[in-house]
Amino acid sequence: MSAEPKRRAIIRRRALLSLLPAALLAPAFSSRAATPRTIACLDYAGASTLLALGVTPAAVASLDGWAQWVGAPAMPEGVADLGSSWEISFEVLAGLKPDLILTTPFLSHLTPRLEPYAPVLSLDVYGPSGGPVLENAAAATRLLGKTVDRAGEAESFLEKAEAIFDDCAERLGKRALPPVAVISFLDERHVRVYSSPGLYDAVLSRLGLANAWQGEANYWGYETVSVADLARIGDPSTRLVIVEPLADDILPRLEHSPLWRALPFVAPERRVMLPPVLLFGMVNEAIRFATLLTEAMEVRA
Repeated sequence: MSAEPKRRAIIRRRALLSLLPAALLAPAFSSRAATPRTIACLDYAGASTLLALGVTPAAVASLDGWAQWVGAPAMPEGVADLGSSWEISFEVLAGLKPDLILTTPFLSHLTPRLEPYAPVLSLDVYGPSGGPVLENAAAATRLLGKTVDRAGEAESFLEKAEAIFDDCAERLGKRALPPVAVISFLDERHVRVYSSPGLYDAVLSRLGLANAWQGEANYWGYETVSVADLARIGDPSTRLVIVEPLADDILPRLEHSPLWRALPFVAPERRVMLPPVLLFGMVNEAIRFATLLTEAMEVRA
């Protein structure tokens, strides 16, 4: 082979090799559909983010618990229920013929069973690797926006979120507010108390509020403790924020507990109730928590 043809062959081979990594790393769904239209969600946060981008999922796992744990936005009619995220209905999934399945690393054990039905996209916000939750959520939003051909909508949504956070921080910054302790009840003796690195704590920090609970949390951002452990909160001026759902009989029963009544921050005038906000959420849930908390704190200020 002469020098010139040989040089051209080498160039062609190098060009081909340079394409291989991109081809290997490209999402599998690109070969099935340029833009996924039928999307199944095993995760509430992914479904909520889709709605924020103007896309309605075809199906959502544990759809019957949406109103109780997510609260808002409302899920449009016609969305199928995939069953529990732990025991999803593969019959329903097969009938949908999805273009894309949204999941999280927490459900990675299901990925081998899901892949025969459609490409799987895992939105990594929470996990042992850590990282700032709001930044992780924003990155996951951009990834999802690009995947479903809503990159522009994703950027607009994130810009809107930042504007809302700024507005809430400005409103709260006009008041001398005490530290905040955020809890939810498991029963009348046990609570989840929220701190770093979780979503609630990240929003508190973004709004300029101090978290009164400094205990260690798991990577979801909560610690399960007894009601008695709340005495570890040292600042008596702490504002107690209780996130629903909350069984109707819990607070009435606690009002008869000397231990509960001894905590200075549990008095009705020092506590606020918030509607459900998805703990394992993304940006939509951060907006909801920030807005609800700001409104409640303004009323109690």
